[in-house]
Amino acid sequence: MPRISSFYGIVIYMYFNEHNPPHFHAQYGEFKTEIAIQTLAVLIGKLPPKALGLVMEWASQHQDELMNNWNDLRKDGTWHEIQPLI
Repeated sequence: MPRISSFYGIVIYMYFNEHNPPHFHAQYGEFKTEIAIQTLAVLIGKLPPKALGLVMEWASQHQDELMNNWNDLRKDGTWHEIQPLI
């Protein structure tokens, strides 16, 4: 499970050979969620509102990079770190 980014105690990661729709995982303490890359909809799980807002802000800035990671992980298992939210 590659760690894609981390910021403010939030860890963003993706799994190899995941199911559609394209998504990423976010974890903050004991809270976990899956978020669709294209729509930024929460697919499953939950984060506290402030943490979710930070994840959404970060994801909206990096949708293309997230999609590239999704495609690369599925194609050949490569991935790239994405800059954290500053």
